[in-house]
Amino acid sequence: MTPLGERLRARIAATGPISLAEYMAECLLNPDHGYYATRDPLGAGGDFTTAPEISQMFGELLGLALARAWLDQGAPAPFTLAELGPGRGTLMADALRAGSSVPGFAAAAQVTLIEASASLRAIQAERLPDAAHLDRADALPEAPLFLLANEFFDALPIRQFRRDPAGWREVMVGLTGDALAPALSDPAPLAALEHRLADTVPGDIVETCPALPGIAAAIGARIARHGGAALIVDYGDWRSQGDTFQAVAGHAPADPFAAPGTADLTAHVDFEALARAAAPAAHTRLATQGLVLERLGITERARALANGLTGARLDAHVAAHRRLTHPAEMGHLFKVLGLYPPGATPPPGLEP
Repeated sequence: MTPLGERLRARIAATGPISLAEYMAECLLNPDHGYYATRDPLGAGGDFTTAPEISQMFGELLGLALARAWLDQGAPAPFTLAELGPGRGTLMADALRAGSSVPGFAAAAQVTLIEASASLRAIQAERLPDAAHLDRADALPEAPLFLLANEFFDALPIRQFRRDPAGWREVMVGLTGDALAPALSDPAPLAALEHRLADTVPGDIVETCPALPGIAAAIGARIARHGGAALIVDYGDWRSQGDTFQAVAGHAPADPFAAPGTADLTAHVDFEALARAAAPAAHTRLATQGLVLERLGITERARALANGLTGARLDAHVAAHRRLTHPAEMGHLFKVLGLYPPGATPPPGLEP
């Protein structure tokens, strides 16, 4: 058992089971032993690899899409160019480099990174030395906002509920002997899930994300008031259904309760809840990552970058294009949702 696991076990033994959201928050963000507070989780030496780390094409195309949206809205200056959970800063660096080809875009951009991890902030500062850091989305300036969020919302702590004939039973984290393990609360009605009674039956699981509405509302409010656009890329679907809580360590699935603080914990994103919370900003239809990247021209960009490549470098480049777009890889699992001001043109690559 890890030091954080011992702390959690003692806490649960003393005061009873905790929610899955409390457990995830401790595992990911505990300042002494939390996963994001103690390591760089990305890349071959970490536990997972995100799209920006696979190929520069991902960030370039999203950056150009935001630059096109900026032009469509009259090129406001200055504006906030923000990213939620920027990892190593790769996505923003690629987006800013590509966006710089649009006259005036980079000069008007005030780059702002929302990051809770001190270790990742240090890495981001090396790549983006002029960027400002904020702890929370609701601290973003009241200004036109052009925002990227890739694999951010999936890492927010969730609560999980199992439908019961007598209401809902929350999935908690308790003890089975000395081991951390899931447990169920007593059944009770739950007003927040009243609308899910029509599309669920006893035994079904629904997940909610307590932090999502506030973050989405802060983004949507700024876009609706001041203009801008958001491109949100993550795995999930339009509506939460089923148990999607998972752990990854060393690029492989792991037991989420075995070694708290040493694995990445995530859950699928409920894009319907995100879109509703972002109102009054308008939202696009939810689209697959592969489709959006193809609409934005990834195949043409891949061909251009392939010029001059041979051997292993060419093979890696072709594999990266496939990994980002193919339905059997990231192309269908990952979805894209766009936010934009009511009455404005939707972001490129997305339908209203």
